[in-house]
Amino acid sequence: MQKITPFLWFNDNAEEAVEFYASIFKKSRIGKIARYDQAGERVSGRPAGSVMTVEFQIEGLEFIALNGGPHFKFTEAISLFVNCETQLEVDELWEKLSEGGAKSQCGWLKDKYGLSWQIVPTVLGELLSDPDPVKSKRVMEALLQMSKLDIATLKRASEGN
Repeated sequence: MQKITPFLWFNDNAEEAVEFYASIFKKSRIGKIARYDQAGERVSGRPAGSVMTVEFQIEGLEFIALNGGPHFKFTEAISLFVNCETQLEVDELWEKLSEGGAKSQCGWLKDKYGLSWQIVPTVLGELLSDPDPVKSKRVMEALLQMSKLDIATLKRASEGN
C-alpha cells in the first residue's frame, strides 16, 4: 500500500468516472466499492446502498473516488501529470481524456468530470532543462504556442528549426 493516495471528490458519479479512467489506461483496475448504509444516508443524504467510495489503480498508482455531493469541484490547482513516451500515447490520451471535457494550453485538459490532466511527453523535461539556455528558451516558446504537445515540433524548436 502506498503511503499517500489521491482522494478524488465527485458529486454522484465516482463509479462512472472510475470506469471511464479504467477504460483509457491499459494498466488499471477497479478495486473495492464501499456503499452508504442507513447511518451514512442520514449524514450524507445519499441513499443507503449507493456507492460511497471506489478504490482503483491507474498505472500502479492507487486512488480513491468518493461520491461526496455537490459541495466541492475540481480546479486546476490539482492535476494528474501523465508522462508519455511516444506521440501516439500523447495523441490517444489527449483525445480520450478530453472527450466531453475541455482542451487547454501546454498539454492541459479537463475531462468530462472536471478533473485536470497534463499529457506530457517525457522528452519535454530534457528539452526544457538543456544546458544551452537558447535551446531551452526556444522549446518554452514552442510549448507556449501548443494545446496538445507535439514531440517533433518541440525537438525542432530545440534544434533551432
